[in-house]
Amino acid sequence: MASVKATGMMMRVAGRTVRPSTTAALASAQTRGIARTATALSAKKIAVKNPVVDLDGDEMTRIIWDHIKSKLILPYVDLDIEYFDLGLPSRDATDDQITIDAAHAILEHNVGIKCATITPDEQRMDEFKLKKMWKSPNGTIRNILKGTVFREPIVISNIPRIVPGWTKPIVVGRHAFGDQYKATDFMANGPGKFEMSFKPADGGETQSWEVYDFEGAGVGMAMYNTDESIRAFARSCMNYSLSKGWDLFLSTKNTILKVYDGRFKDIFQEIYEDEYQEQFEARGITYTHRLIDDMVAQSLKSAGGFVWACKNYDGDVQSDIVAQGYGSLGLMTSVLLAPDGRTVESEAAHGTVTRHWREYQKGNKTSTNPIASIFAWTRGLQHRAKLDDNKPLRVFTNNLEKAVIETVEAGHMTKDLAICVHGWNVTEDQYLMTEAFMDEIKNTYDAKYAPK
Repeated sequence: MASVKATGMMMRVAGRTVRPSTTAALASAQTRGIARTATALSAKKIAVKNPVVDLDGDEMTRIIWDHIKSKLILPYVDLDIEYFDLGLPSRDATDDQITIDAAHAILEHNVGIKCATITPDEQRMDEFKLKKMWKSPNGTIRNILKGTVFREPIVISNIPRIVPGWTKPIVVGRHAFGDQYKATDFMANGPGKFEMSFKPADGGETQSWEVYDFEGAGVGMAMYNTDESIRAFARSCMNYSLSKGWDLFLSTKNTILKVYDGRFKDIFQEIYEDEYQEQFEARGITYTHRLIDDMVAQSLKSAGGFVWACKNYDGDVQSDIVAQGYGSLGLMTSVLLAPDGRTVESEAAHGTVTRHWREYQKGNKTSTNPIASIFAWTRGLQHRAKLDDNKPLRVFTNNLEKAVIETVEAGHMTKDLAICVHGWNVTEDQYLMTEAFMDEIKNTYDAKYAPK
């Protein structure tokens, strides 16, 4: 097996040696898309006992992903990687089976680290000549892992925050199941009764409710959630709070939706009292339910440093508000935590940076922010370190994150962050291109944290 110069890795997909970001990788990944990555043993490298699952992606983030591994991860860590190419051509070639296989590999190894991917629309269907409009890989993986997505900002002192009082992170945990996103809605074209019924599977008596008696045209909707999903959400949130040592808040509107939102409130309270209260008290943290409007107001007045459990729609909205409040979506991590507390998938919270990719295709250099993608690797490896009780790996990930933050605080940053600091009229001497910025991070790490 020949070494790959660009990455220093050896990778085999379906019996062929390939570079992850090449067309060859896309084509050969049609079997299961699994690759084994091995690095040459070095006395200075940190040994990692168990593998992680690497889920490659699309466009500019795919290029950055390759650089992160070659510059910031593999020179320091002796790591076994199970590789899945989730680039859109590979998903199309495998009828999206590769996404399902990747999710099951994460369940097997407990750690997945994912690059940003394209969720196709009509325009992408034409661009990639796809067989069909494949579902979001994130949604597929989330449904298999049955996990909760937690978005956490990366706080850097010299990046201005729209909410300056937020000096510590606010983590939004979104219950990405059911509610409006799986609702059945319709238009009533004229007068008539909107009714809702439930027919028990055991043959019991059908229950019916009159929702509204329309006197004219209007719209209606029915939605649902399940006890099983709410319980999984509660456990994921409580496990995440314990891992961070931060207070947990659940927000609902149970004063209006007394049964629907009341069920969320009751299940959270039950699970907290039965399974987590002693652990929370031992860590000196609390669980509290609050009305969503009160929670929004309190969060703006707070300094941060807590986990916010949101229903599906609330989490969709509040996660973006929180991201902007801290300054940039490029400084937002995303971690999917399964209810078992052992299985994690980490990724950046942003997309594939298509606009920069178009410039890259023309041969132009770009100033693309890799920080959230770097933190996807550090957060995934932190979880691997926790599961394996691997202190050197934990120290490495913490130090690499410090090196990233210290590099920016020293004035070295990409254009998006320079705009946050200097405004839209930034000049080229105020920011770095992507690779130069990553080289600065590596220099900071090597100078301050690398084993001598």
